[in-house]
Amino acid sequence: MLNLAIILENSARERPNHTAIVYGQFRLDYQTVNAMANQVANGLVKAGIRKGDKVALSCPNLPYFPIIYFGVLKAGAVFVPLNVLLRDREVAYHLSDSDARIFICFEGTQELPIGKVGYEGFKEAGTCDHFYIIPTVPGGESPLPGVPTLSELMQDQPSTFETVQTRPDDTAIIIYTSGTTGRPKGAELTHSNNLMYSMTSRKLLNGSPDDVTLAVLPLFHSFGLNALLNSSIYGGATVVLHTRFEPGAAWRTFEEEGVSVFAGVPTMYWDLLNYPEADKFNLEKIRSTMRLGVCGGAPMPVDVMNRFQDKFNIKVLEGYGLSETTAGCSFNRIDMPQKIGSIGVPIWGMEMRAVDEAMNELPVGQPGEIVIRGPLVMKGYYKRDEANEEVFRGGWFHSGDVGYKDEDGYYYIVDRIKDMIIRGGFNVYPREIEEVLMTHPDISLAAAIGIPHDEYGEEVKVYVILDNGSTMTTEEVLAYGKKQLAAYKYPRMVEIVKSLPIGPTGKILKTELRKIALAGAPA
Repeated sequence: MLNLAIILENSARERPNHTAIVYGQFRLDYQTVNAMANQVANGLVKAGIRKGDKVALSCPNLPYFPIIYFGVLKAGAVFVPLNVLLRDREVAYHLSDSDARIFICFEGTQELPIGKVGYEGFKEAGTCDHFYIIPTVPGGESPLPGVPTLSELMQDQPSTFETVQTRPDDTAIIIYTSGTTGRPKGAELTHSNNLMYSMTSRKLLNGSPDDVTLAVLPLFHSFGLNALLNSSIYGGATVVLHTRFEPGAAWRTFEEEGVSVFAGVPTMYWDLLNYPEADKFNLEKIRSTMRLGVCGGAPMPVDVMNRFQDKFNIKVLEGYGLSETTAGCSFNRIDMPQKIGSIGVPIWGMEMRAVDEAMNELPVGQPGEIVIRGPLVMKGYYKRDEANEEVFRGGWFHSGDVGYKDEDGYYYIVDRIKDMIIRGGFNVYPREIEEVLMTHPDISLAAAIGIPHDEYGEEVKVYVILDNGSTMTTEEVLAYGKKQLAAYKYPRMVEIVKSLPIGPTGKILKTELRKIALAGAPA
């Protein structure tokens, strides 16, 4: 029997008074986090949650997140983290698709009203039993009339709880991802998947219980949840939470908290290097504690990596993984030569190959689709039998990425089979953008592509064909997309065209659109 909550419980036994979570002036030690998670678990059970039930959470990087997360696991339930930027219709889809019975949602701010949007999505879904809100003011009253708060869920609940025993292959987390076809799919990650990654990543990072990790990556994303939170809690280390990435705040935390490990996407490294007031911080003090940088989510530009390594006098190690592989499957190991531009070698227990369409392994240097198998590969997509048959064909997980292996066994990603756009480390799916835009009565056809961007890696551009007689402007298309889609998804560039390049099978030739966009020519 195995429940992933053991990583918190073990650290709480061994280091009860050691700081687990830091957020601003708030500092919670391991015994406190564990006790509060027990209160959440007791509250969930009282609310009717049983082993295998789904509990969704929409919350930025606040101390509530790990407390609720481990409370859900302790109750034997399945944790479903939702992106805080989702719109109400997107929330409704995720709640319904995951079969969530309880939805817990942070209130948010006037600029980002997570709670209000979440409650509208909860009502629209009509499939979820209970909604709880976390007020912005700790312990405050509910901002939504008649809606209970997290404090009410935890009120008078014991700080002890006998964790529900689960099997290693039981689902612990459903984390949503997607390809270029269909709507987002929930990747089922098991208790074993997550524990194995926690153990492996601590070894890869040469982790110490005295590590201080800055968590600016969102915990609702597999990179933040698994590579930062789970790994650090397993190792009994300290996690400093930031609700959003802001380079000045990150610099200040490096200096004041003695951060030893920083993990981020390439745009974060770029922003830190280009922050105009960086010189006001004590670089030597920061260097004395910082020992490692970790990069994932998108390829790191070589120039950015070299500059960051020189400035901080550390190594920045790149890795590769997907939500479907519990965030990791290859890494540039500390004990091996660093190859900048490579995603490293398969991590312990994992196998990777570059194969052709017939699943034949390709020789050194020849690109093919990257396929993966091993203990970190997901159980499957939730309620997606056909998708599972496709993605696991031949007994391997098909990544949809094209790469190759060199003579030393290091892998390199060179392209993507899928049309997925990676903007600032977030996956953006063109078909969803297109379908949403085409709900506007004046938009006849839309085609979304990703084009290179210095800061975000890729930016979303959409080519739009309007209905005859429409006078809709590019600004109006942008405004509609912004209203209907999460902030990281909506297009920042729109071009209204008369036609799109179409292939013989009737498909839009996005390769041609990319060439046109890069050439700066009208479509």
